[in-house]
Amino acid sequence: MKKFILHFITIFLFIQSNITTAQNQFETQGVIVPRTIEFENKTLKLNGFGTRSKMWVDVYVQALYLTNLSDDGQYILESDTEMAVRLQILSNLVSSKKLTKSLNNGMKKSVGEENMKQFESQITQLESLLSTEETRKDDAFNLVYNPIDTSIWVYKNNKFEGKISGFEFKKAFFGIWLSNNPVDLDLKNDLLGK
Repeated sequence: MKKFILHFITIFLFIQSNITTAQNQFETQGVIVPRTIEFENKTLKLNGFGTRSKMWVDVYVQALYLTNLSDDGQYILESDTEMAVRLQILSNLVSSKKLTKSLNNGMKKSVGEENMKQFESQITQLESLLSTEETRKDDAFNLVYNPIDTSIWVYKNNKFEGKISGFEFKKAFFGIWLSNNPVDLDLKNDLLGK
């Protein structure tokens, strides 16, 4: 009887720990996606996540974190509240140069090539911050918008790399995935929880 009770308790604790873990995170493509991230004493909640694929290659898993959950891309772009995107690289084919080129092309698609000139200095900063060390598979980038200083804070593998200023740049950057002309419509819908 003691063995039965001991086995029952062990199984119960194992199941309970798995339920708790499942509530705190998700897993996709072998990537752990946390339900929340912390930024400057604020908790940002997972709004949605998905995988960006390009030419049959899974490039990165992306997650969108907001202070107030929403399925309205335009509302999110116009919002002056804390928000973040998390990109975790899935392929060794993704270099720092290819990542920044892809983000640059996504921004062009989102805002239109004629509007890119106003963001030249921020794009140069972004390229510099994303390539402090060569990007490799499993690298994770958190790009967090802070309304207090109207800048995007760039973290690579949880190490702060620097900031890029500008609310208009924030809208253009998040617009890569959330605008009316996103880089990937399926990914946009995943990030918006649709």
